[in-house]
Order: sequence, then C-alpha cells, then structure tokens
Amino acid sequence: MPECDKPIWPCAMTGAAACLAGFEGITVVIHGSSGCYYYPTTFLHAPLEGTFILENEVIFGSDERIREVIDGLEGTSNRIAIITTCIPALLGEDIPSMLASQDVLLVDSPGFSGDAEAGYRKALECLTPSVNPETPGINIDGACLFDPFYRGNVREIRRLLAMAAVPVGTVFCADRADNVSDAALHTIGTNGDFRSGVGEYLGGTLGFDEIVRTFEIIGRKFEDSDIDPVIREAEGEEERVMAACDKFLRRSDPPTVAIFSGCSYALFAARTLKNYLDAEILCIGTRNEPDAVVSPAGTGFPVVHAPGMNRVKSLIDTYRPDLVLGSSFEQSVSRGRGFYGLIPPIRGRVQLAPHTIAGISGSLSFIEDLLNECRDRKKNHPQKLF
Repeated sequence: MPECDKPIWPCAMTGAAACLAGFEGITVVIHGSSGCYYYPTTFLHAPLEGTFILENEVIFGSDERIREVIDGLEGTSNRIAIITTCIPALLGEDIPSMLASQDVLLVDSPGFSGDAEAGYRKALECLTPSVNPETPGINIDGACLFDPFYRGNVREIRRLLAMAAVPVGTVFCADRADNVSDAALHTIGTNGDFRSGVGEYLGGTLGFDEIVRTFEIIGRKFEDSDIDPVIREAEGEEERVMAACDKFLRRSDPPTVAIFSGCSYALFAARTLKNYLDAEILCIGTRNEPDAVVSPAGTGFPVVHAPGMNRVKSLIDTYRPDLVLGSSFEQSVSRGRGFYGLIPPIRGRVQLAPHTIAGISGSLSFIEDLLNECRDRKKNHPQKLF
C-alpha cells in the first residue's frame, strides 16, 4: 500500500466555511465532530457554531442534535447555514429531510468531496448570487478568510477603484449577505483561485502588468471613470521597483526559488521574481490542481501538484533553492533557507495590519519583503546564499 502523504491544504468543508463566514448576516454551523469544528475555527479566526456530535449521535442519528442547535440560534436575525462534514456524510444521514421544516441553508460539502476551492465554490453556488443591472460599479472577488492577504487586498482594490472614480459593488466573499443577490455587472479579482463567477470578469490585480491591463479595460467599459491616476501610479511605482532590484543585482547573483502556493499567487510570485530579480524558478508546487493558466506549457515554469508534506520536502531537498515561498510547513523543512510567507498557515508572528499582495501596494510590499530577506540572508549567511 502506498504511503499516505500528510495533507497541508484545507478541505472542502473549510473552504465552504471560509466563503459563508465572510458574509455579515450568516451564522455558520459545522455539523460534525469537535475536530471538524475547531480546525476551521482556528484556521479562519471567525465565529462559527458546531453540533459536536458524539458516539451516540453517530449510532442513533444526529437529527435531534442538529435541531437543538438550530433552535438555539433562531433568536438571531442571521440566516443559518449548515455545512456537513465527513461523519454524517459517511453515515448516509438524510440531512435535507431532517431540515425540511427549518428555514436554513444546507451546504453538502464534506472534507472528502474536494479541496478548499471546491468547497468555497459549492457554498457560493448555494447562495445563488445574481447581478442587478441597476447596481453601480465593479465587484471585487477572490477574498477568502484563510488568505492572510484578503483584508489588505480588498482595501487596496477599493483604493484603486476610488482613484478611478468607480464604485465598489459586492465583495466576494467579505460583504453583507444581502449584497450577494445585488451584485454589479462587472467583476475584478484579487486571487484567481477563488473566483466568484459572478458578472463579467474584467481581469485580475496581481502585478503591475495585470493591473494596467485590467484598468485599461475598466476605462473602456466605464465612460465616467478616470483611470489615469491608477496608470500613472502603477508606472511610477514599477520604476522604483526596477531601480531597487537593479541595485540588488549589481551586488548579488539572482536567487534560485521554490514556490508553494495556490495557482494564482504562485504564478504572480514566479513572474514577479523572474521579471524584476531575474530569479531562477526551480519549481512551483501548487496546493490545488494546476490549471491551464499556470501549466508549464503556458508559463515556462516547472509546475507540479504538491498538496502533501512529503512531496514538499522532496522538492525542497531535490532543488535546494536559495529562497522558499510558502507556509510554515515549507519553512519547517527549509533548513534555514530564505523564506517568505505566501499562504497559510504562517505561524510564529503577530499579524494585525491588513497586508496586501494585490494591487500596486501589494507588488511593492512583495518585492520589498523579498529584497530585505535576500539582503539579510546574504549578510548573515554569505557562504550559503547568493
């Protein structure tokens, strides 16, 4: 029997919770054991409810327990959303019949049904989002509660849209629940792995080139917009990045890099490091399945699926990069290499401010942090790196 790799990416149940808990006005209930409750609670840092089923509910059924929890929450004005986990799904309980008389939203998204992105999409579909032709502005999508950059991303894209005199529609998924059915006709993204699919997608906001392309489209779609301030800022800040990277490269060799992330952030990081630091991208290990956008044929980068710890360690040991981008899992097996936290979990530090990776400020922060990491590694370990 082949060895079971240690999974390091959230399951579909956690992705569904991340979607629903991002909306004000929805109370999320995890229908399962205590472990299935505490994992997304600590991962998402969001208030969730749980049924905490025990052995007797597993044997005799959980209908009384789930109704008890719902009854205790009916005093609030929030809509109640029930997310199923692996245990009730494996038991074959008829949850829809149990809840037939209850005004609740049921999301059948047990962990074994897919990864976080699949659960996120399933939950959003259950909310049946729709556009309203009378809603002004542009929606922002790609916000996911367990993304360490989501708050900063949303704030930065709000800033850029305000500069362009374009209102913000619905933010998927970090908004009021009633805005789900009142979205604008057009959408721009911050993280392509968590696309909402709502409205006409105008483009992303990761990297200077993508920002300029997207806002040029916005300028054509919205006659009353003024994209010139955004374009000028993007071009001016990109010149500053190029100057800082050129200064570094006059004194140091380009770094070799291994990137572990979702497809969207991984491609942004690889392109940015290649374009401005002439970095050699040794490998990209994606948590989710690589799609056509980030495939080796489409990018020239070596891309593999690396959803487990054994695979991650093998790639790092094989390629021996100067820099590793990923999570605390990658950091723990990097043997003191340079590290940048790109995806959760990122442990061992306090993060209160809304850090961003999208937009103009996101590219600046990303390059700034990596340049400082490279400089520090060269200063403290000159015999090992660069």
